[in-house]
Amino acid sequence: MTEQPLDRAARIEHRFNALFAEYFDTLGTALDAPAFSRFTPDCVGLLRDLSLRGGKRMRVVLLHEAARLVTAEPVDGLDAAALSIELLQTHGLVHDDLIDDSATRRGGPTTYYAYRERFPGHPRAALGLTVLAGDLALALSLRVLLEAELPGAVRQAMVEVQTRAATDTFVGQIADLERDFTAAPDAEVLHDVADHKTARYSVLAPMRLGLLAAGAEPGAHDDELRRYARLVGICGQMRDDWLDLFGDERTTGKPTGGDIREGRHTYTVVRLLSALSGAERDFVDRALGDPACTPETIAEIRAIGERAGVADRMRADMRQYAERARLVARGWRPRWREDAVAFFELLPRWSVERSA
Repeated sequence: MTEQPLDRAARIEHRFNALFAEYFDTLGTALDAPAFSRFTPDCVGLLRDLSLRGGKRMRVVLLHEAARLVTAEPVDGLDAAALSIELLQTHGLVHDDLIDDSATRRGGPTTYYAYRERFPGHPRAALGLTVLAGDLALALSLRVLLEAELPGAVRQAMVEVQTRAATDTFVGQIADLERDFTAAPDAEVLHDVADHKTARYSVLAPMRLGLLAAGAEPGAHDDELRRYARLVGICGQMRDDWLDLFGDERTTGKPTGGDIREGRHTYTVVRLLSALSGAERDFVDRALGDPACTPETIAEIRAIGERAGVADRMRADMRQYAERARLVARGWRPRWREDAVAFFELLPRWSVERSA
């Protein structure tokens, strides 16, 4: 990206982080919890910690940039929409980490492992409280829209966008788990999972919300918005899967090799298996799905993948999908504000080149 969009994204991120912290600071008084409850404020504290601990806020930036497609003037409703987007993201992180049995997220303990530390002798309580923490974040993501001071029709449309995004994400999560029971998922299966699990709530929903807040009707442009979001989602998911094996865990905040240990059929794992044969394929097959797989084994699999050209070919494919998304966005120039369209042209390549 050029300097100007990056500076603008940084300002949006900085302002939103302050808004998010303020939201959590006042949330305790807004929840009608029993006076005796200590678990409720503890749950809010864990959600706050996870929500404020890092994150690029690119969904929030997308929201603001989508509004800028229509107008450069201040737009009511963006703060409520931004809170809703990031609370839905928090919900997803809590449940993703539980499903994956992940110990760390954004350089700190996951909500599930934090509860396990709090209740070492009560694993069912730790599990139940983690599920409920994620559920609370989801409910709050809708509540913040329902309580927004907006015209009723706009508020209702925003709630519908977020409800649909959440539903699509849950379906994507189910399909994601189902994918791992498929011996050799093809590219379209992987793309459909990325679309449902990631693109629809991370790209499409923020764009729809931003357009709604700015007074536009996103339904009139739904086909091209969906096409753009799907392509960007594929880029982003490929990059996430690539980072899991070829990334630097000091930058990502997560150990590498998680997908190998869990036996997941991600873009990287599928590409790796299709590129190998003989002893190298056998070596990867033995490690796949082994939770005790050592860092040394993961490092060797990484080296095998690099020698086989998997890392480079995946980078090339990511750039190809990024270019296709850029061309979709370029077609918006006659209709929407040029400097905002430029952001959406640059975003796909950024999603490919990012380091975490």
